[in-house]
Amino acid sequence: APGLCAWRPPSSARGKPPSSAMRGVAEVKEPCSLPMLSVDMENKENGSVGVKNSMENGRPPDPADWAVMDVVNYFRTVGFEEQASAFQEQEIDGKSLLLMTRNDVLTGLQLKLGPALKIYEYHVKPLQTKHLKNNSS
Repeated sequence: APGLCAWRPPSSARGKPPSSAMRGVAEVKEPCSLPMLSVDMENKENGSVGVKNSMENGRPPDPADWAVMDVVNYFRTVGFEEQASAFQEQEIDGKSLLLMTRNDVLTGLQLKLGPALKIYEYHVKPLQTKHLKNNSS
C-alpha cells in the first residue's frame, strides 16, 4: 500500500536532538517491511511458488517462455559470462534449455568441462526440476 512507509516525525519530535528522531525512524522501519512480506506469502499460496508474477530480471518467470537472449542473460547474471555465448551460438531458448541432457551440456556446447558441469548441475537441472514441479499440478 503506498504511503505506508512515508512516516514523518510528529511536529513535537522535530525540535528534539537528531538522535531521538533517528531512533523513531528506526522503530518505524520494521513495520514498513512487514506488509511486503505478507504480500509475498499470498503469492506463494496461490500457486506461484515464490516467483514474482512479473518479469524476473527482465526474464519471464517460467524458463519455457525464455527467448535465446533470456537464456544468454541468465547465464551471464549467474557468472558464466564466457559460456553464455555458446547458448547464443547454438540458439538455445528456454524450451531447448529444459530439454537439454547432461550430455548435451557437456559435449554439445563445446564448453570446458568444469564450467559445463557446474552449468548443468547448478542451473540447467534445477531449472528443469522447478519447471516440472510448477507444471505437474
